[in-house]
Amino acid sequence: MDALTQYLEQNQERFLENLKACLRIPSVSAQPAHKADVRACAEHVAAHLKSIGMPHTEVVDTAGHPVVYAEWLGAPGAPTALLYGHYDVQPPDPLDLWKTPPFEPTLRDGKLFARGACDDKGQVYMHFSAVEAHLQVNGKLPINLKMVIEGEEEVGSGNLATFLKAWKDRLAADVIMVSDTSMLGPDQPSLCYALRGLMYTEVEVTGPTRDLHSGEFGGAVMNPANALATIIHRLKDADGRVTVPGFYDKVRELTELQRTAMRELPFDEAGFIRESGAPMGVGEKGYSTIERITSRPTLDVNGIWGGYIGDGAKTVLPSVATAKISMRLVPDQNPDELFESYAAHVKSLAPAGCTVVVRNHHGGMPFISDPSDPMMQAAYRALERSWTKKPALIREGGSIPVMATFQSVFGKPSILMGFGLHDDQVHAPNEKFSLSSFHGGTRSCAYLYEELARG
Repeated sequence: MDALTQYLEQNQERFLENLKACLRIPSVSAQPAHKADVRACAEHVAAHLKSIGMPHTEVVDTAGHPVVYAEWLGAPGAPTALLYGHYDVQPPDPLDLWKTPPFEPTLRDGKLFARGACDDKGQVYMHFSAVEAHLQVNGKLPINLKMVIEGEEEVGSGNLATFLKAWKDRLAADVIMVSDTSMLGPDQPSLCYALRGLMYTEVEVTGPTRDLHSGEFGGAVMNPANALATIIHRLKDADGRVTVPGFYDKVRELTELQRTAMRELPFDEAGFIRESGAPMGVGEKGYSTIERITSRPTLDVNGIWGGYIGDGAKTVLPSVATAKISMRLVPDQNPDELFESYAAHVKSLAPAGCTVVVRNHHGGMPFISDPSDPMMQAAYRALERSWTKKPALIREGGSIPVMATFQSVFGKPSILMGFGLHDDQVHAPNEKFSLSSFHGGTRSCAYLYEELARG
């Protein structure tokens, strides 16, 4: 065992404690009540980077939450990598479904439970631990390294593009590194080369000017909740296809060779559905489950409300009913181009007797890269060294909005090397990160720096 690997193994418990300290900070970027906590988390991350030997670290203010920037540039002639991650987290609601408090990290059965454990604090701290190991064992990194750790990823990275463009020259690098994706299984490392984009909207349907007695007015005026249900039902057809005009016009269809390769991935479809807790898999007709969750666009209701939802009965017709509806997009769909068509279609589906407002909350472009790029091949070798199974090349169903921004601003290859699992309950109560993922990921990050240096 080499000295680097030995250091990584000997310090696993301390690496875990470092992560726990960050997880205790409720850095919920979506909620104004946690604004101070988000800044406190940025300051905490910056302090930790200084403590492990990053010589230049600063907290950079933006129009929203701050960005943590750090750099180590002591490897002349070696490649320069730019690490991107985020320290903000999703709201923990509903709190009553957590087995342990979301900001009190708890170990159970080899898994660390806390909001942000996997997305993305745990995966960011893998890199921090790898950096520490190199600096302690070798006194230097094998590559030059710059870090951008933001605080707004969970609310669409609204201010990051401005930061990246303003700092473009200082952030110049040969490759972008991101660990915010997943593996196909606990012992199946995966290298992601494509992500879906996102369009997140809100539909508000208004009928009468106030809530009405359902016995007095039911059957005489349009019920906004009924109207909203009608709209949602008509947004997809019987085959699971989105009915928005032009929605599929720019979708890149997989070639038959690509579809075959995707079906041959070590993906446990039955296990995936079982982990979801759903009784069966459903989706767009003519496509496999793995195609549906990685390479096909979707439309889903994320929340819906209106009228009385308390205990007991209250017979009212609600004045207003609202739904949050999001779409996952694939190359080359553009959320800005699609929104107008979507909004017009939603309004066209509304029954008479109500008014509809459609709001565009935020979105992100899809991302796709070349798996054969030498930088990606370096990541492949690092994963081969760290795990017993050969890495799988995968597409990811989620979104990292900034990846398309990195692609357009810097034009450099990107490595998406993540270690989450499908049952990590990211964005849901009881989010977790397996210790095997955390420690295996830390080892993979440390080896990645070496492989990038080798070219």
